[in-house]
Amino acid sequence: MAGTGYRNWAGNITFSAVDCQRPSSVGQVQSLVAAAPRVRALGTAHSFNDIADSPGLLLAVTSLPAEIEVDSAAATVRVAAGVRYGELSRRLDEKGFALPNLGSLPHISVAGACATGTHGSGVGNGSLSTAVSRLEIVTADGDIVTVGRGAEEARLDGATVHLGALGVVVSLTLELVPAFRMRQHVFEDLPLEVLDDHLDDLLSAAYSVSLFTDWREPKLTQVWLKERTDGPDPAVPGAPWFSARPADGPRHPIRSMPADNCTQQLGVPGGWFERLPHFRADSPPSSSGDELQTEYLLPREHATAALSALAGVRERLHPVVQVCEVRSVAGDGLWMSPAYRRDTVAIHFTWVPDVPAVLPAVALVEDRLAPFGPRPHWGKIFTMRPEVVRERYERMPDFADLVRQYDPRGKFSNSYTDRYLAPA
Repeated sequence: MAGTGYRNWAGNITFSAVDCQRPSSVGQVQSLVAAAPRVRALGTAHSFNDIADSPGLLLAVTSLPAEIEVDSAAATVRVAAGVRYGELSRRLDEKGFALPNLGSLPHISVAGACATGTHGSGVGNGSLSTAVSRLEIVTADGDIVTVGRGAEEARLDGATVHLGALGVVVSLTLELVPAFRMRQHVFEDLPLEVLDDHLDDLLSAAYSVSLFTDWREPKLTQVWLKERTDGPDPAVPGAPWFSARPADGPRHPIRSMPADNCTQQLGVPGGWFERLPHFRADSPPSSSGDELQTEYLLPREHATAALSALAGVRERLHPVVQVCEVRSVAGDGLWMSPAYRRDTVAIHFTWVPDVPAVLPAVALVEDRLAPFGPRPHWGKIFTMRPEVVRERYERMPDFADLVRQYDPRGKFSNSYTDRYLAPA
């Protein structure tokens, strides 16, 4: 293999970096960054494109001490970059705290998820990045720069979703809420035509909502409703238009797969960290990386029309789709967030692990969604032209200026940033 031979989680990317180091201290990170002509941080490698690659050195931040420091008085936690959400969440719950939301997979690193605008679901819930109140970044000369709330609020908005272009993040401080308990119910086989009039009702029916389809038939194969136990049960299942039936047992989002690794369903109460993700932290998801992923985020007011556009080509999608998930994300003010200044619907595709077969379907999805101004998830597969991606972000020039301030010689650049960030 070329380079280090390291590959991403899905195995579709082989990193071209000539070396990979696993520093065990922040001091080592500083020394390695200062000495390297080109370098990028590597977390849990849960990305499906070359965003994490480097033409020089990869620094695996997962080898740093897994520090988790809770400040109960301030309701914040300072966490090392390589810590995974599953580990962090359990520690927070023991202290009586929670994060407002989690992604579907608790195995991903905190720093990597926040750097790419990764999200969970819920009309009132922002992306995981919106919890960040402070970053500690090792910059090109090996210095540590801190960006936080207060006088640096605007800079924090620019630096939080940073795509690895500013330096190596070694720790993040996250804002917390009191711990809470949840339950989740799964329903099956809701006709897609119901979404024409009731999509907003569905997306706002619970604290976190996920809608699934495999596009084989004109229906939602599953509806996952995750609700806090200190609130009422979702009213939607009792609505006359809601014809989906309750699942009679645990379900995996991909209906052909066993649900052993999924979080508890059937309305059984549990901690927030045991219900918000789709998959359990103590076991890998049963797909085990044997997949490719694409995701597009677009204004929520266009969600019904966008899904209708995709339904019109479902016969061309379903041969390569394992499952498609629809979620909602509250708008935010983070410059490079796919939910920047717009309440958002996210349409996520889990594809079969066959790049030549999947890429035409990706291009088809992008063509059908083009009228709605979609922004691709930074860490997934997409084929949109770089100039189209850049024009979707009004603060892209400001972010490019921030990159030049932190990294004037392009130490943290790679082919990905060269393609998609505003040219110098």
